[in-house]
Amino acid sequence: MINIIVAMDENRVIGKRGRIPWHISDDIKRFKRLTMGHPVIMGRKTFESICSNLGKPLPGRTNVVVTRSHKYDAKPGCVIFHSLEKALLFVEHQQAFVIGGGEIYKQCLDRADRLYVTHVRDSFNGDTYFPKVDSQRWKLIEHEEHPKKHPKVKIPYAFATYARVF
Repeated sequence: MINIIVAMDENRVIGKRGRIPWHISDDIKRFKRLTMGHPVIMGRKTFESICSNLGKPLPGRTNVVVTRSHKYDAKPGCVIFHSLEKALLFVEHQQAFVIGGGEIYKQCLDRADRLYVTHVRDSFNGDTYFPKVDSQRWKLIEHEEHPKKHPKVKIPYAFATYARVF
């Protein structure tokens, strides 16, 4: 099963200069809870951003990195593929999560079974976007709103889960 997990603002912004432009601790906790123990598929830039922030690949998950570069070396805890098709074959019988970036999301959107989205209820400057989603192809199955009214919520957001409509 291929899942996509993403946080995006009202204009589908997902990043700026290799970083997420906001900090929502509940989003990070949800990401960890959903992806822990499962392979995570990402592009090289996303992988390098994670390693830059954490100093290592995401722990507790097989980090599946897709890159065109044949000179790219695998770090402990990750597997390198030079095509998305080979990466998807590697995770074929597992529940895997696509975690970015923009190009990988674009290539996987039509192949995904579920979308786990954090809708950030604000607009940010960014240079990386989530692709447009055809709402006719997805059904909302879970929704949890987190308005700014709550003292712990600095940026309003919602967690949503969508299932593909066949």
